[in-house]
Amino acid sequence: MFVFAIVLMPPIYDVFCEITGFNGTTGRVDASQQYTAADDRKIEVSFFAMTMGGFPVQFNPKVHSMEVVPGKFYTTSYIAKNNTNQTIIGQAVPSVAPTEAALHFKKLECFCFNRQEFKPQEELEMTLRFVVEPELDERIQDVSLSYNFFKLES
Repeated sequence: MFVFAIVLMPPIYDVFCEITGFNGTTGRVDASQQYTAADDRKIEVSFFAMTMGGFPVQFNPKVHSMEVVPGKFYTTSYIAKNNTNQTIIGQAVPSVAPTEAALHFKKLECFCFNRQEFKPQEELEMTLRFVVEPELDERIQDVSLSYNFFKLES
């Protein structure tokens, strides 16, 4: 039971969250995916950034919001700057609200897919490429994407 709880539960939970959108977890999409754009519909996507205590990197979205058409791909970025004289390694964890929107917010490219290494005093522009699927409930007009950056040990 101990091995199951410690070793197997986190990966199973991650898969469950990605499939269901539980806890605001977003999904991935590949470049070959095609959507029919809902040109008559607009959704406001707001971007937020936070860092956990002990993570000495300034982290902010390049733009704070975008008006998007479901079914079209968009690109934006986040800016991060290491304010120390040490190399810092971190991982960004995304969350989408409302939770129902997480199932339909898909990322093609995201800095959150990998650990990020910040050299001393380095500033990075990190890319996010995403699509909001046209199947998103039409009652949802606003979607928030937030990232929380955590410091990782090397």
